[in-house]
Amino acid sequence: MTNKKLKPIMFVGTGSDVGKSVIAAGFCRIFKQDGYYPAPFKAQNMSLNSFVTPDGLELGRAQAVQAEAAGIPCHTDMNPVLLKPTSDKSSQVVLNGKPVGNQSAYEYFMANDRRELFFAVKEAFDRLSTNFGPIVLEGAGSISELNLKHRDITNLRMAAHAGAATYLIADIDKGGVFGSVYGTISLLTEQERALMKGIIINKFRGDGRLFEEGKKMLEDLTGLPVVGILPYFRDIHIEEEDSVSLESKFKSSVEGKINIAVILLKRLSNFTDFDRLEQDPRVNLFYTNDPAEIGKAQIVIIPGSKNTIADMLAIKNNGIAKAIYDVHKSGRTVIGICGGYQIMGETIEDPHHVEGEIEQVPGLGLLPVQTVLQSVKTTLQCEFAFRESAETGVGYEIHMGETKISGQESPVAVLSDGRNDGCFLNDKTWGSYLHGILDNENVVEHLLAPYHSDAKTSTFNFQDFKEEQYNKLADLIRSHVNMEMIYDSLKN
Repeated sequence: MTNKKLKPIMFVGTGSDVGKSVIAAGFCRIFKQDGYYPAPFKAQNMSLNSFVTPDGLELGRAQAVQAEAAGIPCHTDMNPVLLKPTSDKSSQVVLNGKPVGNQSAYEYFMANDRRELFFAVKEAFDRLSTNFGPIVLEGAGSISELNLKHRDITNLRMAAHAGAATYLIADIDKGGVFGSVYGTISLLTEQERALMKGIIINKFRGDGRLFEEGKKMLEDLTGLPVVGILPYFRDIHIEEEDSVSLESKFKSSVEGKINIAVILLKRLSNFTDFDRLEQDPRVNLFYTNDPAEIGKAQIVIIPGSKNTIADMLAIKNNGIAKAIYDVHKSGRTVIGICGGYQIMGETIEDPHHVEGEIEQVPGLGLLPVQTVLQSVKTTLQCEFAFRESAETGVGYEIHMGETKISGQESPVAVLSDGRNDGCFLNDKTWGSYLHGILDNENVVEHLLAPYHSDAKTSTFNFQDFKEEQYNKLADLIRSHVNMEMIYDSLKN
């Protein structure tokens, strides 16, 4: 590793979903390739996609992905505040990896504890920066939300604390790039403006040279260099941060593939559980809440949920529950992961009002299990053996329920600490608490075997695939961003 010390770098946006998290991952890989020891940081994340650290704490999945790109284990200091929406108005607040309660959006954004939260995130950053460098910071949403800026703990106040060279990312594919960039920069204070080192235009379709005139106009308007114009790409697969990206996955069944329907729950969490399956050449995986499309699938997966009872009631009322039951009755495969496992059972009870006022609902009744939601969250990384397999698999638990099996236990997996996980009714009907279980090759082959004569011939390695994607992303950024200007801005 190089001994040269670089300042932190921060990527902020003209708005949400402009590509900050993917670009930050790309720079984590570039700095690793160039002999540095980078680490990602996002002060506050709002997402239902989370991950568990090696020491059993929770952080946003995007920072876990960025840490993987940097080649280091993830740690809660990389994402000290995580907000997990439980309803349209309320979120569970996770601080330094542990839940500290639920708050409404008004309570969270208006209460005095923002001062304490900002202190906590600065401490996390300072700890991280003693061991890694450069730190690759990611902002949230827009940096010019005037009504929120004075309480902001994520964007330019964090950049100022870190002394980060800050770059504004704009998504040209959304349209209005001149207005969004110029407006964003114009609304900054003089002190905030001094933090800004350049602009990156993202998701440009076509030949970037066609934007040369636009590039000069933006530079003249803002006084900042446009350091890169990144092309729109579909051939590099990096995990997306939020369910906004799910819109591209609302496909439908196709002939000649194993059709896997993931139920599109309103509070769907950890949709990254299905990225390995989505890349499998034998599979057509799609997300849907259309009963007709569910009925065309060979395999139906009920995913995790941040509000299992509300999602259970919703699928009973909109015809999805019947569609799932019909798939099961026809002898096809239905499995559930985490909240989906709870939904497949006979009852879900909430005596402590963890999710709301409803204390009990019937589940789908596909598995002989009963779930009682608990106030204490289980967060663990796990090693396991799937069924009778001799192979060791890896996954992680994030759940607030305890599920008991009626009658004789038939676990999906046996964990390395001796605990049983899940309920295995038969080859085509089972549920598990293990996120990431479907990243393991032997589990995938078991799932697909009834529907593919060559199911055992797959040579797809998901870890190798992910490494290849990070390297491709780094190559793309190097080709379209002036890395010399980036490095110059990071020199002390």
